[in-house]
Amino acid sequence: MSSRRRKQSGPMTAAGLISFYDEYEGKIKMSPMTLVIVASVYALIVVIAHILF
Repeated sequence: MSSRRRKQSGPMTAAGLISFYDEYEGKIKMSPMTLVIVASVYALIVVIAHILF
C-alpha cells in the first residue's frame, strides 16, 4: 500500500461542481473599512446631487 492517502470526496466534488470555489480569488481586494468608506462617499454624493438638481 502507498503511504499517501487520497482525499475522500463525494460525487459532486469528483465531478468538479464544488472544487472551483476553493481556487477562486477575486481580482479586487478591499478591506471592509475601505468598502464602507467608498459606499458612504457615494451615498453622500447621490444625496447632494438629489438636493441640488
